[in-house]
Amino acid sequence: MSKCPRCGASRYKVKDDEDYSSDENSKKGPPTKVLWYLPIIPRFKHVFANEDNAKDLTWHANGRNYDGMVCHPADCSWWKKIDGLYSDFRKEARNLRLGLASDGMNPYGSLSTQHSSCPVLLIIYNLPPWLCMK
Repeated sequence: MSKCPRCGASRYKVKDDEDYSSDENSKKGPPTKVLWYLPIIPRFKHVFANEDNAKDLTWHANGRNYDGMVCHPADCSWWKKIDGLYSDFRKEARNLRLGLASDGMNPYGSLSTQHSSCPVLLIIYNLPPWLCMK
């Protein structure tokens, strides 16, 4: 689609001197917004391919010593609540538990610029604490 179905705005950048109503002009040029991402499945396969990393990914189920203190996300109440709700997911220690964090930022430090970036971080909570937040 060359225009947004909700507001009718062009999905492509157009020059100021061009006619906005022309479908021919609206398809020229780069897209207005671009989402950059790294495919996640190949990265997960790469992590599990290494034997040491695969052992680290099951640390929360096999190597953890619980002393009553919260030193890993597996010690938290929400982890236990998810284990109770999804018992089939809990049975396999290799199932990945992920945390998603995002924050908008202005890379140039000026509030008057139109450019902004929104990095998205995906955290694997299965890892030991010394690797989980590294």
